[in-house]
Formats: sequence, C-alpha cells, structure tokens
Amino acid sequence: MTITITAFERSPDRGRGLARDMRVRWALEEVGQPYDVRLVSFKEMKEPAHLALQPFGQIPTYEEGDLALFESGAIVFHIGERHAGLLPDDANARARAIAWMFAALNTVEPPIFDRALARILERNEPWYEQRLHALEVSIRKRLDDLSRRLGDADWLDGAFSAGDLLMVTVLLRLKGSDILDDYPNLSAYVARSEARPAYKRAFAAQLAVFTAASTT
Repeated sequence: MTITITAFERSPDRGRGLARDMRVRWALEEVGQPYDVRLVSFKEMKEPAHLALQPFGQIPTYEEGDLALFESGAIVFHIGERHAGLLPDDANARARAIAWMFAALNTVEPPIFDRALARILERNEPWYEQRLHALEVSIRKRLDDLSRRLGDADWLDGAFSAGDLLMVTVLLRLKGSDILDDYPNLSAYVARSEARPAYKRAFAAQLAVFTAASTT
C-alpha cells in the first residue's frame, strides 16, 4: 500500500525545511519507504475532505490503506514502530528514544515556535520586546539543559533515533540565530543531522515543491 502524506501547496517557510511535513518526509527517507505527496492549499486545508483527516486543518496527514493519521510526532512514531531505523530494538533504549520525542515536542519546541510566531505576528505590538525577551530566556534555559545533556556525543542516546529527528526539526527554527550559535555542540548536532543522506533527500523534495510553486 502506497503511503500518501499531505504538504503545503505554497509553504510559508519558503522551502527552508521548517514545515512539519519535513519531519515525516525525513522519517520515511530514513527507513527507506516510498511515499506520495498530495499538496493542499490553505483553502483546502479548511474544507471537509481535509478536516476528516486532520480535524484542526493543518498538515501533515498520513494515509496508508485504511489508516489515516495526523500530528507529525504521532506519524513519526508510527513510522518508527512499523519500520526499522528510527527506534532501537532494545526495550529500554526504545523507551528513552520515545521520551526524547516527547521532550522535543512538549518541552523544547513550545517557546521556540512561539518566538517564531511573535517575530511575525507581534512585532508591532507595544509588548513585543518584553515578550521576545521572555521567550528567549525560556529558550536558553531549555538549550542550556539540552546542551549539557548532549555534551560531546553525536546523538542524544547512542545511535540516531526518532528522538534526534524530532529534536533537530525543532532546533532548525533557531538556525543562524545568535541563540543557537551560543551552543556550539547543538549547532554541530544540527549540522550533523543535515548531513544525513535521508535528510538531504527530504529537504530537496520539500524545496522542489516551493520552487515549483514560486514559478507559477
């Protein structure tokens, strides 16, 4: 059965690999599973057909046979459960990898994503500088902890796992910022991940969609 995912017809990330279908593309590339992509417009994302797959009108979704999933973290977890390459065979190591998946999405991502939104939506508000400062303090606290835990290791817990995949997609929102640059081991961690062949293939596929859309 062919896997089909959804992605933005015209991605607001301008092909920088930040839209959350990137997580799913990368996971599928890591485990060597082919997939199709159905592009959806912002209008289509709010229509009944898409809402039946994703009740909050977002991307990505995942369809395989009679299974339909939403939420990028849940989709990556499903891929890791079904195919070797993203979750360790050892039960304890597998549990730790899953913990890092949750940590990426529940602990590290919220202030990083809120900062990205604030820089777009709240820049002209009187509270903007105070809001941005508070978010950056929170981000640095999380990165302090993450940097200390990673140390000189290549990956968060032994071999590369779905925990690393999700953590890196979160950290990519800070790429090129003074914040991430202050953590050399985390910057190297992101660069190491971007060098993986599976990441390169996923990034190229997502960028190709944006490039094609920008010429029409």
